[in-house]
Amino acid sequence: MADIARITQVIEPEVKALGFDLVRVRIFGKSEVGDDEIALQVMAENPATGQLVLDDCVKLSHRISDRMDAIEEAGEVLIDEAYRLEVSSPGIDRPLTRPKDFVNWAGHEAKVNLTAPVDGNRKALHGELAGLEGETVLFDDRKSGRIAFSLADVHSARLVLTDKLIAATRPLDTSGADEILEEQED
Repeated sequence: MADIARITQVIEPEVKALGFDLVRVRIFGKSEVGDDEIALQVMAENPATGQLVLDDCVKLSHRISDRMDAIEEAGEVLIDEAYRLEVSSPGIDRPLTRPKDFVNWAGHEAKVNLTAPVDGNRKALHGELAGLEGETVLFDDRKSGRIAFSLADVHSARLVLTDKLIAATRPLDTSGADEILEEQED
């Protein structure tokens, strides 16, 4: 399989060059996407808005493709087989992948899966992010109350879609919104 750390090292400067922040780089295997090729998923955001609009995704996709092609033409194989590049915004129920995500989204509902159990034998948590102290995540779990665990023990984490989250992430870029047509009932 491909070296995700090396691929991230190649992609991150391209993301930064456009003024964006890298949220996540992930490779989905064939069995995960259900077809004959793997997918290289790149999530990025504009730090001012927390989103990436379609034009941003297109620009970033072209930059990443051009950079990866240049590296491979120079003789370094980054991904051994055919793959599909997917560039996107993290979305409203975004994955929490960076320390700042656990700080910025404190007070919001999240689901967290851990690599090491906490509170007895639990690895799956559901509750509210309470912040980050150093490398320790503070989490108000629905079942156990306040729990603290190492950021290094987070296997995956994502926000849960709630009215509070929707209110906090109202789109700042509404370009094209005037093109939306609503049907009126007779």
